[in-house]
Amino acid sequence: METAMKIRRLVLVEGRSIRSVSKTTGISRNTIRKYLQDDSPPNYRRSQPPFAPILRGFETKLTDWYTFDLTRPKREKRTAKKLYEQLVEEGYAGSYYPVCRFIKTLKEDHTSSSDGFIPMRFDAGDAMQFDWSQEVVVLGGVEQKIKVGHFKLSYSRKPFVIAYPRETQEMLLDAYIQAFVFYQGVPQRVLIDNPRTMIKRIGKGKEREFHPRFLALMNHYLIDPVACTPASGWEKGQVERQVHYLRKEIFTPMLKFDDIDALNTY
Repeated sequence: METAMKIRRLVLVEGRSIRSVSKTTGISRNTIRKYLQDDSPPNYRRSQPPFAPILRGFETKLTDWYTFDLTRPKREKRTAKKLYEQLVEEGYAGSYYPVCRFIKTLKEDHTSSSDGFIPMRFDAGDAMQFDWSQEVVVLGGVEQKIKVGHFKLSYSRKPFVIAYPRETQEMLLDAYIQAFVFYQGVPQRVLIDNPRTMIKRIGKGKEREFHPRFLALMNHYLIDPVACTPASGWEKGQVERQVHYLRKEIFTPMLKFDDIDALNTY
């Protein structure tokens, strides 16, 4: 990037010719023209995959091992380093890095391009994310566990947190109302997990049977609830990260207050 910036300044600011700059820098005129046509430098692309003669003869074995590991539980899958060590036992005399590059290629080949995802770009007022966390505080001199409702506006990233003694539906609904008062408005959608206080039944894909009381709250505020896929926290990754961040930023070391109202004021 520094080279491209230097060349663009020599030609476009100082007015030097492409031939002159080429002689001074040793860079070809065609490359200089590419720098001038675009703010970013041209990317190098391989015309063919790198040649790995030492690995030749072991590709089939590596492919078979990797394919077999795809059927195993996650904790039983072998890393590229483990596959390399087994390959050495089979007679492989090369280094680790060709094996690592080959495994990376296999991963790219086995990654489905049809996997669905929730986009991480949001319009203003479009979505809000919600999650519960469990924290430990001292209230009235007694150490106890509490539930903290975490809200985050997906566009502005503005957070709101409120603590309750438990995770009952009454406290869930109150948390949402307090959040709307704090934000002085409501989003079009809310991204949630699948707790029983909000979801009665999980169907196929995104099909959900919402709890009537929670659905009544959503209908009152004209909000579309969107339940994430089970065990797919990245679909509401902003609030997931907020939980971990605020646990270290606010609740460590352990907070001490007279009661939960004083905690929420804090």
